[in-house]
Amino acid sequence: MVVVIISSVTAMVLATSAGMKLRRHRICLETFETCRLPLSWLPRLAVLEGAAAAGIVVGLWWPPIGIAAASGAVIYFLGAVAAHLRVGDWNGLTAPTAVLVMSVATLVLRLTTV
Repeated sequence: MVVVIISSVTAMVLATSAGMKLRRHRICLETFETCRLPLSWLPRLAVLEGAAAAGIVVGLWWPPIGIAAASGAVIYFLGAVAAHLRVGDWNGLTAPTAVLVMSVATLVLRLTTV
């Protein structure tokens, strides 16, 4: 039951983040500017987050997909945290670190419940 709840919440957060990137939400644009990332990456990163969200949900029925998707989300958000650290954006670390922790929790739960 815990794996379903954590996986579902993580997938919702990833899907929301992907949607914000696709809509070019002000927060995303400001984050990209702060981290000095090209705006051309927005749709690509949104697709990665959306795929991770979908994979985590599918993984509730097919665990290997969930493990792969959660692993991808962990790698993605390690990169996001690194992007903030690279420019010294300590205030911007909260959101990517929170999603990283959620992704790690999802991965650990998937690995321990297979």
